[in-house]
Amino acid sequence: MQKITAAITAVGGYVPEYRLTNKILETMVDTNDEWIRTRTGVEERRILKGEGLASSDMGVEAVKEILKKRNIDPTEIDCVICATVTPDMVFPATANLICDKAGMVNAFGYDMSAACSGFLYALTTGATYIESGRYKKVIVVGADKMSAIVDYTDRTTCIIFGDGAGAVLLEPNHQGLGVLDSIMKSDGSGARHLHMKAGGSLRPATAETVANKEHYIYQEGQAVFKFAVKGMADVSYELMQRNNLTADDIAWLVPHQANLRIIDATANRMDLPKEKVMINIQKYGNTTAGTLPLCLWDWEKQLKKGDNIILASFGGGFTWGATWVKWAYDSK
Repeated sequence: MQKITAAITAVGGYVPEYRLTNKILETMVDTNDEWIRTRTGVEERRILKGEGLASSDMGVEAVKEILKKRNIDPTEIDCVICATVTPDMVFPATANLICDKAGMVNAFGYDMSAACSGFLYALTTGATYIESGRYKKVIVVGADKMSAIVDYTDRTTCIIFGDGAGAVLLEPNHQGLGVLDSIMKSDGSGARHLHMKAGGSLRPATAETVANKEHYIYQEGQAVFKFAVKGMADVSYELMQRNNLTADDIAWLVPHQANLRIIDATANRMDLPKEKVMINIQKYGNTTAGTLPLCLWDWEKQLKKGDNIILASFGGGFTWGATWVKWAYDSK
């Protein structure tokens, strides 16, 4: 019998209705539409509005779409991994809350925190559960309410981020389809360039940390940009080399939607034309762990069984990586 691989068999996604456009941002902070578009590629981003709404509320909508598409009873799901840096609470895990809200009472679940690489890390982890043969249905969610940790007086960060969630269902496959290889990397020395200073055990929340705006994203844009361009491009190329894949073999690059220039640099390193690159940063901005599954959600109908897809990401930590997926189904 051919070995078990973990195939993506369904995709779900959710973005909030409210659109925070560049024009609206111009009224909030010292910036302008042209500056934002030329440097990041972002034109608008979705923001989750409403009392008592959090990352789990977006994640559960993506999960429900998967269950409906596949006509699967929630009780059939074995495991839920939620990649997020904006959990509803420190504990319990947002994955546990998603399981409860969707009726997945037989699933164990936990969160994974790897910033913008979170979904890729979680996908690789979820794939190992399927490959083990012990589990048949694993859902991987990427969900972030970045508006909760963005300072809308800081023009270097507020222009980039948006809210959203995506999810995929992993199931066993015996035809060589699914997650075939991954290269994951991290470098904790990058923490000084991109972090949230307070809110953890190092600097618990106090009146002082709140007053000093230490619960918002801190980013040194130029340093992060340089690391991201090299990290994401190099690891994607390394994955192709390791598996003897050429640009002609690749149907799609699914890059983390952090910055259009980083995406272009990665595609150039892989010798891929723009027609093979999934880009929706102009619509959603950087939704952190949500970007990769939201790309799959947007492009699902264009994906064909057997397509070779490279997913690539770079995030705070630093974390970065690339995964080779052979697509498992033709969308109806």
